[in-house]
Amino acid sequence: MTMLYIFDLGNVIVNIDFSRVLGVWSDLGRVPLALLQSRFQMGENFARHERGEISDEQFAANLCAELDIALSYEQFVAGWQAIFVGLRPEVIALMQKLRSNGERVVILSNTNRLHCDYWPSQYPEVQLAADKLYLSQDMGMRKPEARIYQRVLEEEGVSAEDAVFFDDNLENIEAARQLGITAVHVTDAQVVPDWFARHG
Repeated sequence: MTMLYIFDLGNVIVNIDFSRVLGVWSDLGRVPLALLQSRFQMGENFARHERGEISDEQFAANLCAELDIALSYEQFVAGWQAIFVGLRPEVIALMQKLRSNGERVVILSNTNRLHCDYWPSQYPEVQLAADKLYLSQDMGMRKPEARIYQRVLEEEGVSAEDAVFFDDNLENIEAARQLGITAVHVTDAQVVPDWFARHG
């Protein structure tokens, strides 16, 4: 029986650090970092952007207004791309091994056009390690909405009990578990290699 392995992107395959984004914006906008950190929240603006309901430019304008910072769109993007710290090569290796064993490997990520224009060129290994990418803004839905998991299972032709899902967000994990998917909460870089070491 072929298994479906579903990997989140941020802090599962690629290390990300949002404080780096705010650091760049703080420098470019000449606003103290602590002030930006106190104002920053992943609210409705983020959710709508990740579902592809608003443009990158609208998202940037909304976020700059929330943070009360004056940045050009180019400056906004420069900060936004600073989120990527680097790959987790051990996870990429595991994904490649699963595929060579005939298993199905996909990525399911809440993402946005801005990042999709960027990370494939920076990290071509990510796309090469997956059979398919399921991205929230292409699908018009986002984790933890039940329908996004159901869509992936439908498109893959797999039942929930034959799927394993890795994500760093507990809310996303709990939503997957409610549908009967085996879900592994990735709290640090060792979780995924440890899980496969235990499950052979």
